[in-house]
Amino acid sequence: MQQDDPDITLITASAPMQTDTHGGRAKCLQRLVRLDLPVPRTIALSFGAVHRIAAGKMPDMAALLAPFGEAPLLCVRPSSEDPDWGGPNAVLNIGMNDARYLDLSEQIGKQAASDIYLRFVQSYAIHVARLDPDVFEEVAPDPAQGLGEALRAYEDETDETFPQDPAVQLGQVLRSMARAWEGTTARLLRQAKGAPADAGLGLVVQQLALGIGPGESGSGVMQLVDSRTGAQQITGRYLSQSQGRDALRGGEDSLYLGRDPRGPSLEELAPDAFAEIRAHTRLMREKLREEMQTEFTIEDGRVWILDGIRVARNARAAVAIAVALAEDGIIPREEALMRVEPRALNELLHRQVDPEAPRDILARGIAASPGAAAGKVVFTAAEAQAAAARGEPCVLVRRETSPEDIRGMHAASAILTERGGITSHAAVIGRGIGLPCVVGASDIRFQTRRKMLTMPGGQVIRAGETITVDGTNGEVLAGEAPLLEAARDTAFQTLMSWADETRDIAVRANADTPADAELARNFNARGIGLCRTEHMFFEADRLTVMREMIFADTSEDRAAVLERLLPMQRADFADLFRIMQGQPVCIRLFDPPLHEFLPTDRAGHVQLAEALDMPVSDVTRRVEALGEYNPMLGMRGVRLGITVPEIYDMQARAIFEATLEASREGEAPVVPEIMIPLVSARREVEIVKARIDAVAAAVRGERQRDFAYRLGVMVETPRAALRAGEIAPLVSFLSFGTNDLTQMTYGLSRDDAGRFMSAYVQKGVYPEDPFHVLDTDGVGELLRIGAERGRAANPDIVLSICGEHGGNPESISFCREAGFTYVSCSPFRVPVARLAAAQLSVRDRIGTPEAVLAQDRSRSAV
Repeated sequence: MQQDDPDITLITASAPMQTDTHGGRAKCLQRLVRLDLPVPRTIALSFGAVHRIAAGKMPDMAALLAPFGEAPLLCVRPSSEDPDWGGPNAVLNIGMNDARYLDLSEQIGKQAASDIYLRFVQSYAIHVARLDPDVFEEVAPDPAQGLGEALRAYEDETDETFPQDPAVQLGQVLRSMARAWEGTTARLLRQAKGAPADAGLGLVVQQLALGIGPGESGSGVMQLVDSRTGAQQITGRYLSQSQGRDALRGGEDSLYLGRDPRGPSLEELAPDAFAEIRAHTRLMREKLREEMQTEFTIEDGRVWILDGIRVARNARAAVAIAVALAEDGIIPREEALMRVEPRALNELLHRQVDPEAPRDILARGIAASPGAAAGKVVFTAAEAQAAAARGEPCVLVRRETSPEDIRGMHAASAILTERGGITSHAAVIGRGIGLPCVVGASDIRFQTRRKMLTMPGGQVIRAGETITVDGTNGEVLAGEAPLLEAARDTAFQTLMSWADETRDIAVRANADTPADAELARNFNARGIGLCRTEHMFFEADRLTVMREMIFADTSEDRAAVLERLLPMQRADFADLFRIMQGQPVCIRLFDPPLHEFLPTDRAGHVQLAEALDMPVSDVTRRVEALGEYNPMLGMRGVRLGITVPEIYDMQARAIFEATLEASREGEAPVVPEIMIPLVSARREVEIVKARIDAVAAAVRGERQRDFAYRLGVMVETPRAALRAGEIAPLVSFLSFGTNDLTQMTYGLSRDDAGRFMSAYVQKGVYPEDPFHVLDTDGVGELLRIGAERGRAANPDIVLSICGEHGGNPESISFCREAGFTYVSCSPFRVPVARLAAAQLSVRDRIGTPEAVLAQDRSRSAV
């Protein structure tokens, strides 16, 4: 071996070699050598050596070939730091020339030798000489005849004879692979996968084990788990008279590995070789502490291990594999937790489009709520409800959704909107009820009156036609795409139980209905952190009463109408308390502007006039009078509670009466949490608190029973965060509503930001969409100020966030560092938050995820 070039190393058990200098493949091969597995002789070229080759500085090829002996056949494979970053195609059979062809013909037969030579000529021509593969279309399939035709085709295209010197062949292969890696296209592709711009490439040069020849010869791959489920089962294929990964595309000639009722197997054909490969793969699993895929060659009955790579897996398999490795004592539970990407759990919680199925993409938008569903297109909430009544899945298509659409959204299988962003109404509700949702699909022409959609490519989708909404990837697909079912299996439950044992911050759920609360309990949320009571008023029987209250002229009339809503609200809250079984329930008082409960078109005005026995003109005038130029900054939240106090009075009474109803003798009493929305001044809290305290006193007197409750504020305005020191002494908790707080801090409409946010992120104006990932600098500074000032004024204050950011790992990290008590997010994001919180706890005790896995790799270095 070259003593003067430390960047070119013969792989031995003691050779100096690391993943960040030689790549993952080279390091793994060294580990296999340390395990004394039958690995062919291999030389590793470091990142530095490959970079110099790309620049034209070639190593001494004779010295590079020397360790392989006389007339070797070689293969060259890429070795990047992360296998997901890809690399150039492997080139096999280097060293094959006319002389070697004659020798091999005598040793293994002319047909086999022709096959090997032909493979090399075609591979070299395509990957090194960069010839069009079409050049070889007319080559005869019979190797003995096709070889001569391929050599002539090469000469015709290049005006050169095929290179015969193995040193020249190897040098050209190394140069081609090095330059391909450093090309612009390859760099952009790997950067898209998370690689740094200057990521290096190593190369491994390995003596070829012939899978073509006498006796039982062939190649294949073996792994011990199913890549889609993580179930323990031997999978892979073997193909006689083949090389590399031919077995995976060998069609009917490929054999199963273990005995299988579907066809012949390697275990039956060559039982000793099968047992040896299985034993090697099991040893790799144990010592490398990972499920590995073994690439092997059988050469006249002798087994060679060419490579070992981490088994490819989806999220479901990743969970099952991590749990199985921990349960088998191969890795500790902490490492199992670190091996699963929290956001990947979305694949287990929702149905997904089969990644192996073809995708006919019609349009793209913002991936607002994960999962996938297919259904017939409908354009109104009423049509969605009618479809559900017929048992027909449907996709509700709206320009944007509003609270009026809630029942239709519950009836639909998926949502598609023209407008909106990651925190728009459709997105928030979709995530809350687990409904796939794509918003901001502005490239689609929405023609709702004509009940049709025109896609960017010109395709027209009409009402009643079927589409698939992929909320995970933000895509609209033609027809009914094949779906994979959700998989909340035993392995998932086990991993979540380990996460709960490890994490040090509580995770609650945002839940507005009993069904949401049931989901929260199923996902082991530690209570409800936000119950938005306004969603309870959109049922048909309640909406009419609500509208009657809005049209009442006096306080007494409003109170009288609200008296009819009281038992409904009381029942709602009692159900939530019972379902949560003593867990805390935080109820936000009425928040939206009143106009959201009123119809927007003349037909709706006519129906309302009939229901209220009023002239249509009066209804229209009242609706217009309630309109606002900017309703999200207008008469809503605490402002409505102060100017129309009867609403909060009714809700407080309903909460307290439900508290007594749900508190059973002999059990811990229910202690509700009442949250005032959109506060910006201490005096607002004082006014609302006084009325709520008065209602509590009245209920205690009427029922002759005592109860406790906690009052808090939803910090959604910058002023509330800045004046938290004044507000905190009056309340028990501050819950930061990061959706509105982000909107007000940036001066951005969260429903309209999607129109330009992608451009802003691409141009580096914002590092990420602040409605998707918490802005820890700007909005985060307000959170820190509010937390510090609130805690200074009231050391016992409970701090939390309840916006959609609560389910993001980045937000949870911020909240832990800022000393928050809990985070709250939509029910389907609770498992993601639980795992993310556990990983943060592990990181603080052991190190970053990368450090934990690095420790894992170092322990794997046998």
